[in-house]
Amino acid sequence: MEKGVWFMTRSRLLAIIVFLMTGMIIVFPEVAFHASLEGLQLWFEIVLPTLLPFFIMVDLLMGLGVVHFLGSLLEPIMRPLFRLPGVGGVAVAMGLVAGYPMGAKVTGELARSKSITQVEAERLMSFANTAGPLFLVGAVGVGMFGRPELGVTLLIAHYAGAVFVGLCMRLHKGPESSGEHIKSSYLGRALDAMDKARRADGRSFGLLFGDAIRSTFHALLFIGGCIMMFSVLASVLSSTGVLYPLKTVLAFLLNLFGLDGSLAPALVKGFFETTLGTQTVAQNATSLGAGAAAASFILGWSGLSVHMQVAAMLSGTKVGFKPYIQARLLHGLFSAIIAALLLGPMSFIPASLKNTMPVVSTTHYLNGSFAARFLASARLATSFLLILVIMLSVVWLIKRMIYISFRSRS
Repeated sequence: MEKGVWFMTRSRLLAIIVFLMTGMIIVFPEVAFHASLEGLQLWFEIVLPTLLPFFIMVDLLMGLGVVHFLGSLLEPIMRPLFRLPGVGGVAVAMGLVAGYPMGAKVTGELARSKSITQVEAERLMSFANTAGPLFLVGAVGVGMFGRPELGVTLLIAHYAGAVFVGLCMRLHKGPESSGEHIKSSYLGRALDAMDKARRADGRSFGLLFGDAIRSTFHALLFIGGCIMMFSVLASVLSSTGVLYPLKTVLAFLLNLFGLDGSLAPALVKGFFETTLGTQTVAQNATSLGAGAAAASFILGWSGLSVHMQVAAMLSGTKVGFKPYIQARLLHGLFSAIIAALLLGPMSFIPASLKNTMPVVSTTHYLNGSFAARFLASARLATSFLLILVIMLSVVWLIKRMIYISFRSRS
């Protein structure tokens, strides 16, 4: 009975919130209109061209069994470091390369296919769902701050923070999948895992490709809707003045700890939507160090808009959301601290890496058109896929050589 009462109370509370949101949009139609246009522009110019190639590629790799092949290869690394099966490494890699919510998408697929347990999915979600290099360097570093070198700093801080969160989430206990028992060669186990997953899927490549296209556009449309709605919500709430007391209290706390109180509005906006928050930081920061730390915190937190996208990607699973929210706060704190260090005593690290990382070259981002961003994302996806093809080819050749060698001896 208590559970039923709580369910009814929560449903009524949500109904009241949605009713008030609708009323605010009606009262401030012009603000809502411009905010929705900004959200649509953000989705079309940055999110859609960046994620489209990767979403299609992930569905194809899942259906062809390549994810399970890589998971078997990564088992000796992921298990001791993060207490996760090897397939979790694929979610981490795709999340780092493509950005959120790609890590959530892969984690959801793994959880639904029973490749990982509920607790392992919660651990994986804590650090696999990250911002991508195209967004960190191109959109934030170059587009918002106008500083390519800052983009490299944000990228290092964000990814290092994710690794620290993953190590911390080892403490999140619960049922785990059993490790692989060595019954054959290391590479042989990986190929067997790929063949088994491919047989279990059973779809022809044409059907698999068509399903990948359909599911990708369905997911991207939902992501666009989330971005637009939370952009509208943040702008309308600011117009009503409801957030003014919160901004005042937050500014007081920041000043109390010797931080930049003028960044309070940016942090409040970043609570709802990452891009709006980082953009406000770039406009209002009085110093580069404070701006980088605030932007890193917002990027680590990710915003309610990304959280709703993650919830959708995990639909059909029993993955809890509380560990994910706790991990987002941890990621924000770790990233902010690391960004401050990288702009202070450890500034030599981003300076030395700036010219050695072609993926963050500014030539990819100076033209902010849809085509330029799509080509940059497709280039990253193609490079990633090419590496996989080379790996598979090398493995096949080694296995073939071993087979011929044993056959000749017999």
